[in-house]
Amino acid sequence: MKVGLREANVHFSKYVSMVKNGKEIVLTERGLPIATIKPIPQEAAGMKKRIRLLEEKGLVRCGKTGKFPLHKPISGRGGSISETVVKAREERL
Repeated sequence: MKVGLREANVHFSKYVSMVKNGKEIVLTERGLPIATIKPIPQEAAGMKKRIRLLEEKGLVRCGKTGKFPLHKPISGRGGSISETVVKAREERL
């Protein structure tokens, strides 16, 4: 998002809020970009932030509720995962 210096100065807290939510702001002077304000990557970011970053990169897709990422099923040899777990438990007994 591009924002002029005067606009950024008048509504600074609004744009800081946007940066906190992951937006990148390009500051312009007379229409020319002069600086970028962007969030600092956090190593210990919460799960929601990590999922949002993965979603932005196109690696996951959130469901309608936005709570859980959807993924493409992985095909493998043998039965389903639940069948494999049940079989492994039976073998232990």
